[in-house]
Amino acid sequence: MSITKKRELDLSAFPTGSVTEYSTLVCLACTFGIFTTQLGLAPRTAYSEIKKYAPTVAELTAPMAAPPFFDSEEKHPHCPYCKAAGRWHARFDTTRIEGDRTTDAARRKLVKSLPRKDDAFQIIEAKSDKRTILFDWLDTLGHNLDIEAGNWLLETTRAYLERFKPKTDWLEVFNGVRAVRRSQRLSEDWNREGARLFLSPLVYSEALIVQYLVSRSHVHGGRTLEGRLTLQELIRRLCYGGYLDAKEILPGDQFEILDRLIEKLSGGSGKVKLYYIVDRRDFLDKVKSVYAHYAG
Repeated sequence: MSITKKRELDLSAFPTGSVTEYSTLVCLACTFGIFTTQLGLAPRTAYSEIKKYAPTVAELTAPMAAPPFFDSEEKHPHCPYCKAAGRWHARFDTTRIEGDRTTDAARRKLVKSLPRKDDAFQIIEAKSDKRTILFDWLDTLGHNLDIEAGNWLLETTRAYLERFKPKTDWLEVFNGVRAVRRSQRLSEDWNREGARLFLSPLVYSEALIVQYLVSRSHVHGGRTLEGRLTLQELIRRLCYGGYLDAKEILPGDQFEILDRLIEKLSGGSGKVKLYYIVDRRDFLDKVKSVYAHYAG
């Protein structure tokens, strides 16, 4: 899903890994057609009903958009359902913030600063669990990164560190980095020497797990800093690196071990409060413009 933003919110106060951005398009030609042709409403009535519409979280964040929503990376897209051009399209930008002590104050300040006129922003609160949040994050990461690109492993490592070690400016740390290595000598999580970034064994191991989960396939395994690994090979490396012992993961069936790895990585079975900030400004502008066309 595209995350290009036209009028961005200031999210600089939030740890990078706690925020997920979504963007999707809705075709107003399709929408007005449903109200005026199928339902027989007058354009003015259709306009009043449409501008009040509040999309659901599922509609705004689905990996595959459903009509009348659609996603496109094209500069001048056409609606895949009715072929309408760009002036008929409205964009919903959605920011999801994970609620905890590191984000609550910044979130309240951000929400307080948002314009309230015409319900330009919609705030949706929801609950989830840590495991689901982890898989949502992995799925979004997989969609937003080009796994075939040469820097994919570096970008995935940085994304992992931004989420799980948020107190460091990882964008600055990774500037100019060409390789990531494991170091048994580190007492801290990381150290940079020239163009190489060294990670402690535990941090390096978790980076491998994230890379495996993002890129895995049932036939060929997952791509990691250690090359393409099957699940059995990944577990063997984690065992030799001391990760399984450090996390008190006992030997057993490889899929049981994978389940325990995911549990440790996600932080357990606790609940998470989610806040979705839906930017409706482009939608409201475009609905007004389309209504003017119908009314004219």
